[in-house]
Amino acid sequence: MLKLMDGRLRWVLIFWMFLMSAIAYLDRVNISVAGQAIQKDFSLSNVQLGWVFSAFVVGYALFQAPGGRLADRFGPRKVITIGVIWWGLFTTLTALVPAGLGMSIALLILVRFLLGLGEAVVYPASNRLVATWIPSVERGFANGLIFAGVGAGAGVTPPLITYILVNWGWQWSFYISALIGLAAGAGWFLLARDSPREHPWVSEREVAHIEAGLPASAGELGKHQALPWTTILSNKNMLAISLSYFSYGYVAYIFFTWFFIYLSRVRGLDLKSSALYSMLPFLAMATCSPLGGWIADKLTARYGKRVGRCGVAVFGMALSAVFLALATQVESARLASIVLAGGAGAMYLAQSAFWAVTADIAGSSAGSVSGLMNMGGQIGGAVTASLTPLVADHFGWTASFLLAAALCVAGSAAWLLVNPNATIARGPAKA
Repeated sequence: MLKLMDGRLRWVLIFWMFLMSAIAYLDRVNISVAGQAIQKDFSLSNVQLGWVFSAFVVGYALFQAPGGRLADRFGPRKVITIGVIWWGLFTTLTALVPAGLGMSIALLILVRFLLGLGEAVVYPASNRLVATWIPSVERGFANGLIFAGVGAGAGVTPPLITYILVNWGWQWSFYISALIGLAAGAGWFLLARDSPREHPWVSEREVAHIEAGLPASAGELGKHQALPWTTILSNKNMLAISLSYFSYGYVAYIFFTWFFIYLSRVRGLDLKSSALYSMLPFLAMATCSPLGGWIADKLTARYGKRVGRCGVAVFGMALSAVFLALATQVESARLASIVLAGGAGAMYLAQSAFWAVTADIAGSSAGSVSGLMNMGGQIGGAVTASLTPLVADHFGWTASFLLAAALCVAGSAAWLLVNPNATIARGPAKA
């Protein structure tokens, strides 16, 4: 086994982060599939269910930057392990909230908020791992693989949770999700190390390859010298990337929260058809995330980061806007699902650019910087979880998707303002 990993250990860690990413999304998307059963048991309106959805995203958003700072300080191995234990606990507690009490909805909202706090560490910590283990020219594909887990986990969730829900009830969907997460977390703790030189299985050849490919901003990765928050917050690149990721998060969370219900209630598909067709956007995400990262790495090697990172992000988000707008004009529910899946896939072509650029420009503060960026994305998700049904109730679902398309255009334009070669507080770096 060690021979198979010789020179490839960094990709084994990236693959395990793919699994962790998939399980994280299983734990968060399961409630959208179980949402109608929960609504019935707790007598919730669409707006009240939106509050439950938003509670997770608010907790998730608020702890992004602190979670990233913890990963910078204590390393991704410990921080992700503790996060997995935390989210296993609160995924279980979601199923244990009693219905019928005067405070049931408040308890449900609190548990989902606390679950969000625990899951918040995953991606900032994974970006800290990428900043330490992955040469700059491989970061697009590495991040693409990690975020392919988003599509894989969210894509497997509808049929898996539907099967469990039909056969054992919605509570068991949360128990099983928690057990899967805890098993993966134990594997992560045994396998991962915070830096290549700490790992007993890594070869000197691989260490040399990694260290030769780290950008200048990574010079003090092992010293935990985090950038001040004021420096990060005042950086123009960070502001543009975070604003773009707000748009990204707003659109992505339509698929993570309301898409299953949209297909079944608005488009009129039955439960099994909704479960099948709601997989399509997530399969598109799982396919296009590593594809976009691979394309970005190739373009970066040939034309530089301005084209390879920023260009791919501009194109992907703009193309997503086109698909989202077109879907509103399609009569067939099944064809609309396919078109919307195209929008999700196009958007995920851009995913790796966000994380590769923040790792490159932040170095020893990759966790903090990417956490702050992801906070913007999750705030967008919290907004869409509650705003989407309100817009749909007053103006129709077409308006909800056209608003998402407009935000994709804005997010695409924001990348035109980003200089991917300027490290934070250190001036320009070599392309």
